[in-house]
Amino acid sequence: MYTPPAFREDDPAALRAIMREARLATLVTATADGLVATPLPLFLDETEGALGTLYGHLARANPQWTLEPACEALAVFAGPDAYVTPSWYPSKREHGKVVPTWNYVAVHACGPVEFFEDRERLRDAVTRLTELYERPRADPWAVADAPEDFIDAQLRGIVGVRMPIARIEGKRKMSQNRPQADRDGVAAGLGASGSEADRRVAALVAGR
Repeated sequence: MYTPPAFREDDPAALRAIMREARLATLVTATADGLVATPLPLFLDETEGALGTLYGHLARANPQWTLEPACEALAVFAGPDAYVTPSWYPSKREHGKVVPTWNYVAVHACGPVEFFEDRERLRDAVTRLTELYERPRADPWAVADAPEDFIDAQLRGIVGVRMPIARIEGKRKMSQNRPQADRDGVAAGLGASGSEADRRVAALVAGR
């Protein structure tokens, strides 16, 4: 990922937060048949390895797990993003030397990927992923709420994913390269948007 110094995010806690908040990732593998990508939720086990280990699962019918990776896999986590119009820049009125851009947050994690079929490992991964997203709910659903034979049948239809993170890159492009007046203009413009996603970016541009 191209990451100019002004936009580089190196703080481990910030990188983990971006991955958690992104929720849905994209797992990319390079194979003899070409690039293969699957959108899927991944959770980070921070206790495994120096940079943590990602876990998830994909459908058994998905051919990605049967194709031998030619190199490390890539997990892409996309955070908040928004279009930025030059009309929000006070500098547009001063000299007109401005162009549109896009503000966004992203993390790219790379590492060797393992696909596994072991039932107990699969159940553990599914349970942990479920608990992560059910925990905030007033009446959380649990894997144990479903009949055991039904869960067994569901587990037979998926394959687990494990990826120890070997390298990680973070980027937070939030108009840091613009003068403060332009940044204030972007924050105000996005903050007035009817889009919740735009307003999230406005808060990041404003440093909140």
